Amino acid sequence: MQAQKELAGRILASLSARRQLPPFSDERPEFDLDAAYSVSDEIISLRIARGETPVGWKIGFTNRTIWDEYDVHAPIWGPVYDSTVRATQPASEAAIRLTPFVEPRIEPEIVFRMSSTPRPGMNDAELLGCVDAVAHGFEIVQSVFPGWRFQAVDTVAAFALHGALVHGPLVPVERADAAHWIERLASFEIVLFRNGEEIDRGVAANVLDGPLRALGHFVNGLGERPMSRGILPGDLVTTGTVTRAFPVAPGEKWTTRVAGLPVEGMALCFA
Repeated sequence: MQAQKELAGRILASLSARRQLPPFSDERPEFDLDAAYSVSDEIISLRIARGETPVGWKIGFTNRTIWDEYDVHAPIWGPVYDSTVRATQPASEAAIRLTPFVEPRIEPEIVFRMSSTPRPGMNDAELLGCVDAVAHGFEIVQSVFPGWRFQAVDTVAAFALHGALVHGPLVPVERADAAHWIERLASFEIVLFRNGEEIDRGVAANVLDGPLRALGHFVNGLGERPMSRGILPGDLVTTGTVTRAFPVAPGEKWTTRVAGLPVEGMALCFA
């Protein structure tokens, strides 16, 4: 465990200084997913000790269309914090400084707010019963590893690549409309624009056949590898990029159009 504690401190220090590291899998062939999630757990403790509060989770690499691009072929997860999550007002344009991030990229995602703790093995309807609201958001991901070169174990240890989450208004899930929500969460589309030009579009099926399926995969995986913190009522869970992830730069404005879900598109400017 001492090795995990040392590695956790090293990762935090490197990202705070915006100093990149070689992939841990290059240095430590024995470094596996169990060790990586142990490092992630140590980072939770370190971030709490410095005044941050976990407020939910991000699920990464749920989009199977980008697995070959990153050579990561299964989802991962890690916590998000009160220091990294921001809500926007309806129809507003958010702004974020890129200075704190290392090789940042943008990902349009669907976000759930949990009303209760889901259990492994739940079906879509049971999972939706643990969700009280849905939003659309942008996750800003970053890589402490130069050139976005890594293995899955590296990404797990390094915050699951999380940098920030900016989400729009949370839309309540009406229990009487549960069947319709399940249908829409499996069939929506998001179109992504940079400075008004369409860059990419993605559909729900990209994300492990839909965000509810991504949530279920995470719940099952956390059940197999429990961490010191589970999924709590009130947590936000962002379910992975629906399009490809794209590098961002100061001066750019990124927007989305969402079809098939009653959530607003997003607008985010970078400085």
